[in-house]
Amino acid sequence: METRSTLARKPRDIGLLVRRILVGGLPALVLIGAIGLTFAMGALKPKPDEKEETVKAAPVLVAEASSENVRLSVQTQGEVKSRTEISLVPQVSGKIVYVSPSFVEGGAFRKGDVLLRIDPEEYRLRVVQARANVAQSRTRLQSEEAEAEVARKEADELGLNETSSLALREPQVAEARAMINSAEAALGEAELQFQRATLKAPFDGRVREQEAGVGQYVAPGTNLGKIFSVQTMEIPLPLTDNELGQLGLEVGFAESAERPGPEVVLTATVAGRPHEWKGRIVRTDSGYDPSTRALFAYAEVADPYGAGADDGTPLASGLFVTAAIVGRALDSGVVVPRSALRGEDEVYVATADKEIEIRTVTVASSDRDRVVLTAGLSPGEQVITSPIRGAADGMKIEVVERTASDDGAAPSQASVN
Repeated sequence: METRSTLARKPRDIGLLVRRILVGGLPALVLIGAIGLTFAMGALKPKPDEKEETVKAAPVLVAEASSENVRLSVQTQGEVKSRTEISLVPQVSGKIVYVSPSFVEGGAFRKGDVLLRIDPEEYRLRVVQARANVAQSRTRLQSEEAEAEVARKEADELGLNETSSLALREPQVAEARAMINSAEAALGEAELQFQRATLKAPFDGRVREQEAGVGQYVAPGTNLGKIFSVQTMEIPLPLTDNELGQLGLEVGFAESAERPGPEVVLTATVAGRPHEWKGRIVRTDSGYDPSTRALFAYAEVADPYGAGADDGTPLASGLFVTAAIVGRALDSGVVVPRSALRGEDEVYVATADKEIEIRTVTVASSDRDRVVLTAGLSPGEQVITSPIRGAADGMKIEVVERTASDDGAAPSQASVN
């Protein structure tokens, strides 16, 4: 049985528990009430009016595509080279006793001019000796022929019907004639060696390198310098397969009277002034360059230091030139400004709904001013020529009028009506 003291503690314990619950739970109840009040006030707060955002149209400049009968052209570059360039080497040995004043780097010479001379005295003496041998051989032949004639007469006087060829000295006569042929051949060789001691220019040309001087001893095959012809200059021009088609050429093309090659205008800056020369494509390679995948066409300019020069400025060997090659005619090509072409084959078309339509086109030819198209765009359509950022199909645009100050730059927002 519970004692009196135990019964007296129970009401006090219950009261203590209740106070603890109220002290610990009151903050939680206050927090819950505050949250509920906040939600209630938010629900009762009037909603702000929603503002519709409008997409602002981008201002652009446009140009109208036109239809024209055009002649395609291709621009490429290449280095001028002489069609004929050789190393000057002697065919005989000896000491150089003469060097032409023209035989210096950059020097000019004409066909037949003496460029160098090797001491010819030894070869002149050989000619004299060879001529003496020829004369001696002819004398021997005459002697043998006279003796053979005497032998025939003696045989006839003796009535000999059968006489040996040896008795008639026929082998001796044949030998004497062979000796003349040998002596004459030796004379020809000596004269040839004597002529080769003088080195003459094989063509009109210029000296690229000079490696010889007076007093130098040279042997056959010694490099004396390099010379090149100025009769014709040649320019290898790399072409892509597409450019080859624009020019109407094919692999292995060779110019003929029935089919002349395309005309070429070559330009370069010489001594601070622009110059141009005219030539034509005479042939193409029979295969593609494996390193560049390009096919080389060869342009030629005749008499580049004379009639082919531009106001006295020659098309010099080693000059790097830009070539504009005239291609095939194209009927009804679609022409747009060069600034309308995006990348390699895209244009931005301004539709009637004032939106952008990105169009893929086929480019037949292009230069710094305009582009000729054969597919993807029709005459009369409007193409965007000004820069535009983040272009996409369906993007809203506003076409503005071009002013005198517009130079392909994006129009300002103030220009939009």
